[in-house]
Amino acid sequence: MNVRSAINIDDLRRLARRRLPRMVFDYIDGGADDEITLARSTARFDDYELTGHVLRDVSAIDVSTELFGQSMRLPFLIAPTAASRLFHPRQGEAALARAARRSGIVYSASTLASVAIEKIDALNPDPKWFQVYVWKDRALVEQILDRVRKAGFTTLILTVDTPVAGNRERDPRNGFSIPPEVNLKTIRQALARPGYLWDVATTPEIGPANFPSSGPAQNIADFINSQFDPSVTWEYAHWLKAAWNGPMVIKGVSRIKDGKRAIDVGADAIWISNHGGRQLDTARPTIDLLPEFVAALRGQTRIILDGGVRRGSHIFKALALGADAVAIGRAYLFGLAAGGEMGVVRAVEILEAELRRTLALTGCASLNDVRRGGFVRRRDGVEDRARNGG
Repeated sequence: MNVRSAINIDDLRRLARRRLPRMVFDYIDGGADDEITLARSTARFDDYELTGHVLRDVSAIDVSTELFGQSMRLPFLIAPTAASRLFHPRQGEAALARAARRSGIVYSASTLASVAIEKIDALNPDPKWFQVYVWKDRALVEQILDRVRKAGFTTLILTVDTPVAGNRERDPRNGFSIPPEVNLKTIRQALARPGYLWDVATTPEIGPANFPSSGPAQNIADFINSQFDPSVTWEYAHWLKAAWNGPMVIKGVSRIKDGKRAIDVGADAIWISNHGGRQLDTARPTIDLLPEFVAALRGQTRIILDGGVRRGSHIFKALALGADAVAIGRAYLFGLAAGGEMGVVRAVEILEAELRRTLALTGCASLNDVRRGGFVRRRDGVEDRARNGG
């Protein structure tokens, strides 16, 4: 099997697993603690059932939308993920930038990208989004914001759910670090994937490309805990919005009160996220949070959702429940690892085809039809007892 013959995202995952050393695959595939949120985030979509209209004209399906005045051919976008050259050493973020432009979807670059911002812009001059964390050094943030503006990034994403690193147990077990550290354990894993080893050996060192060198290889938890500031409050978000002076999204919100605070400090959208199950284990699946946020904040802000999305029908369910857009992460990373740019393009093609098919089978010709509601209900007997009001 190759990426062109992959028929679903799980096929791309299997291809990625064949190509990557275990430590790198586990970095994509793993989550925090017992990985309960990781598993539930995807499985929970199955508890939302679909109904649809029949005898509707669905000969032409329109899945376009807009956010912040920016036209979007598809209602899903590439979420920011760190150090993408780990997953495809020769291309990394370059493949993502090209694939996003080729597919006509929004590309979001991570603050920890392993390709320079300026190169990303040269490969994808379309409007792009840029993600930042809560860094200790504000002067460094101001410098990166200036570069980001010049490189054509139009929307800022502030990720707020990482005051400290989650307990991702696969990484220390595998001896994983960025850049990959050479030791007996990592050599054994790399030798099992000689193609990947050759790519790493014949390309520049993998690490954050947009910041000064952070020194020797570090595991992810140590890097996050040394660079991110766990003491900051909402004042930081307010300061960042003023410093950026453009559309800003706050990512990692899981409580309605925090969503309201985000609106108060000037956020233009709320991004409901549990960080792909990589931070707080047993955090609620985002698809369960979504209806509560929509009911509480309808008309006050735009809402983006990520977490566990592996099917176009998952995207449909999120849109039908009130999300303005959906972000994908692992789905495209599996494609990147499996086949670089073409693998990412294939991941987008798969999700787009599944989304269009779901619209047709529910009698929807456009996202306006989807958003009129009534297509999704939570299956009887699986209602959550927990509520998120606080």
